[in-house]
Amino acid sequence: MKRFAGPLVGRLASRLPTRQSPRDAGFTIIELIGVMVMLIIILTAVTALFVSGSRAQVDLNERFTAQTEARVATDKIRGEVHCASGVTASSASSVTISLPAVCPSSGGVDTSVTYSTTSVGPGRFELHRDGSRIADYLTTGDVFAYLPPTVDSLGKLQLDLPVNVDPTQPWKVWRLQTDVVLRNTTRS
Repeated sequence: MKRFAGPLVGRLASRLPTRQSPRDAGFTIIELIGVMVMLIIILTAVTALFVSGSRAQVDLNERFTAQTEARVATDKIRGEVHCASGVTASSASSVTISLPAVCPSSGGVDTSVTYSTTSVGPGRFELHRDGSRIADYLTTGDVFAYLPPTVDSLGKLQLDLPVNVDPTQPWKVWRLQTDVVLRNTTRS
C-alpha cells in the first residue's frame, strides 16, 4: 500500500499543536509588572473617587442635620414666644420666656423657659432649652435680640442662627434669621 501525502495531509498537519520552546510560553515578567502598574494606577483613581464621594456624603448629612436642628429649634421658640406673656433677655446668648398656664408647652401651670447658648469648642456653640440641647454647630453664641414693644409695634424676639459644621470653612455658613412677635404684649 502506498501512502498518499497530499495537500490535505499538509493542511491537517499544520493545524496540529506544535511544541513551543519554554521562552515562547506565557508572559514575561516585564509584561506582568506593566499590567500590575496600570491596575494599581486605575484602582488608586477609583478608590480616590469613592473616598471623595463618601466624605462629601458625610459632610452633606452633617450640614443637613445641623440645619434641620436649627429649623426645629426656631419653630419651638416661635411657638413658645407667640404664647408667652413676657420675655426677659439677660444677654444676646440667653433669653427667658414666661409662659402662662394656657400655653401647650407649659404643662398647665405658669412657668418660664430659658433658651441659652453654650460654647463647646472654638467657633462652635449649642443652643439649649432649659439645659437640653436643641441645636448644634452654631458659629456664635449671640443669637438673641429682644425689641420691647413700642407705640407702633408689639415686642419682638430676633433670632439669628448661623450654622456651620466646619468653622474652618466660613463660606459654608447657613444662616437662619427671623423675627418672632410676642402676641401677648401690649403696645406702649
